[in-house]
Amino acid sequence: MRSPAPTYRPIVLSIAGSDSGGGAGIQADIKAIEAAGGFAATALTAITAQNTVGVEDVEVLESSIIEAQLDAVIDDLAVAGIKTGMLATTEVIETVDAAIVGVDAPVVIDPVMVAASGDRLLDATAEQAYETLIDGATLVTPNADEATVLTGITITDADDAVEAGEVLLDLGADAALIKGGHWGDDLIIDTLVTAETTETITHDRIATNATHGSGCYLASSIATLLARGAKLTDAVGTAIADTSRAIRYHLDIGEGPGSVHHLAPLRTRAAVGETIETATMLIDRLQRSGIDPIVPEVGMNIGIALPHAEIPQEIVAIDGRLVRTSEGIVQAGPVRLGGSGHVARYLLAVREHVPAYRAVANVRFTEAIEEAMEALGWETHEIDREDQPTAVAEREGGTMGWVAATVYGEGAAPAAVFDRGAPGKEAMVRVVTTNPIELGDRLIALAEETRQ
Repeated sequence: MRSPAPTYRPIVLSIAGSDSGGGAGIQADIKAIEAAGGFAATALTAITAQNTVGVEDVEVLESSIIEAQLDAVIDDLAVAGIKTGMLATTEVIETVDAAIVGVDAPVVIDPVMVAASGDRLLDATAEQAYETLIDGATLVTPNADEATVLTGITITDADDAVEAGEVLLDLGADAALIKGGHWGDDLIIDTLVTAETTETITHDRIATNATHGSGCYLASSIATLLARGAKLTDAVGTAIADTSRAIRYHLDIGEGPGSVHHLAPLRTRAAVGETIETATMLIDRLQRSGIDPIVPEVGMNIGIALPHAEIPQEIVAIDGRLVRTSEGIVQAGPVRLGGSGHVARYLLAVREHVPAYRAVANVRFTEAIEEAMEALGWETHEIDREDQPTAVAEREGGTMGWVAATVYGEGAAPAAVFDRGAPGKEAMVRVVTTNPIELGDRLIALAEETRQ
């Protein structure tokens, strides 16, 4: 008989309605809590018949069964965090408040009032009841419309968001996060207001309507990180970044816009070991295949993106490049996350336009290599650095973004981009592919063709 090996995960209690479509509500909360490192316990407040298109029906549960669920969880489990979602009515809000008031755990209130589809999920008469619940909140996370209902302040800019946050603090909340998705243009400005500070978290808006479940995901992630002991500002920052990733790499399901990808951040983190192993095998294959003719004087680096990569530290590369020596191609450093800022910035810039690209390599530029690419039938593109705006050239990493936008911004997806260089800049070809195997095939074929 084997000995058991129990593990610990902080218990996070989600108190919310269901979403039969699986994208939002308590289903989303469970996914987000588990993905962020918690154990999800639940108390169901309502059953909704909904999907990616809209809400077809709602059945609010009796307060007695909601209370029984809360008592069952709280009596047995050491609740380390609480997140509330759809509460629907005054009676439900009061029931929840009475049950959790004595629990010593951070409480994140997501004041769900309207679904992403526009369907109302809270009785208008219950809006004022939230004040009592807010009084015991560690954090309240309303969007602009919900903040307006709770505070009476119409939010059109960051100053309005700060003012609304301060009102929520006056109502008793320790902190308020006014989400910026419902106002502004290309930039989303989320505003975190506490008694000590006001902090804005700015990030690019993603061109999609697939935000179903994003509010649930964000609040559940914050509650879980707080339950794990994170500071509030760190928990909020991490959860916002993870939510942005979950929206960008959303799930294309249903007839509506789709759902956020609740497990995207988790699957990205889980792929580190496999991606490093894949990169190591690719490098070994390249060394054994004799790619000397296409290795630049400065050396060759490769980059492989983790699934859903968003930052340079999520690109696996060689810390030191592949270099030509008298003994052949030598790996001059270890393979690791963030091993090359240069290839990472380029690959991330390309992925802004063609997210399917996951692998990149820099290749020597000669007429023979150019002719070899043509003979292989590669789709290529050439850039001219003289066309690059001065302001772009002077900005850190600006060239990468300019090249990617120039080449890939109009829907083109060439496998290789020629750069004839400039004073102090070696001429180079950058090859991108959707996977490491294809990258290896292309580089080996190019080296063989160049030799002929």
